[in-house]
Amino acid sequence: MSRSAAQQHTRRAGAFLVIGGLAFLVDFAVFNLLAFWVTGHGPLYDQPVIAKTIAIVLASAVTYVGNRYWTFNDRHLPHRWSRYVLFVLFNLIAIGLQLGCLAFSRYVLQLEGPLPDNISGTLIGQALATVFRYLTYDRFVFPHHEQPQESDQGAPVSSAP
Repeated sequence: MSRSAAQQHTRRAGAFLVIGGLAFLVDFAVFNLLAFWVTGHGPLYDQPVIAKTIAIVLASAVTYVGNRYWTFNDRHLPHRWSRYVLFVLFNLIAIGLQLGCLAFSRYVLQLEGPLPDNISGTLIGQALATVFRYLTYDRFVFPHHEQPQESDQGAPVSSAP
């Protein structure tokens, strides 16, 4: 990997982590308001998976906008519906990772409350989901496509005769 490519990868990874940090804050705040509110028992205390799903969906909107317009802003991305489909598909898988961690902690290990729910669903689950998202967004959702070169007349230059 060339020095320029390494610098670009480092910049992209840093931007991804900043966006992920913002999404983490959205996820954390929304989940805790819904599940624990101020009194310890929020409106969705007995339904933490639903509270976490709502939080993740809102945080996913933050990640899409941030990653599309900042992390991967240097990439020429032709408008394709398949990109949105892939984004939704990969986010459903990432949501499954987060919810799986929360559900395992809450229903299998019988750990309940703000600390175990946030460790399992918000810290561990989101760490796994973030790694998954970075790998899939970079390769599939926001792939690098070369911009077509234009000739003097403005028509794309074709490499085939």
